[in-house]
Amino acid sequence: MREWVSEMVKLYTLIAITVFALIVLLYPSPSPSQVQCDRAYPGVCIPSPPPDLDCKDIQYRNFTVLPPDPHNFDGGGDGIGCEQH
Repeated sequence: MREWVSEMVKLYTLIAITVFALIVLLYPSPSPSQVQCDRAYPGVCIPSPPPDLDCKDIQYRNFTVLPPDPHNFDGGGDGIGCEQH
């Protein structure tokens, strides 16, 4: 009986590993090249909301912003986002 239980545990473990591997292969996480960059921020790659981002959430400074500026990075309205003086 113990041998049977041990074999069943091995079988279920093998099935679980196989299912996990298939999930990883069929649904990989998006690479940076797959991220959709919002057209309001040419020259940098910032995704459209959601989530709503703030300047502290991104690495870019002093970049071009075009309307409609969905993240409101251009607080001064001068076409420059996350201005650093």
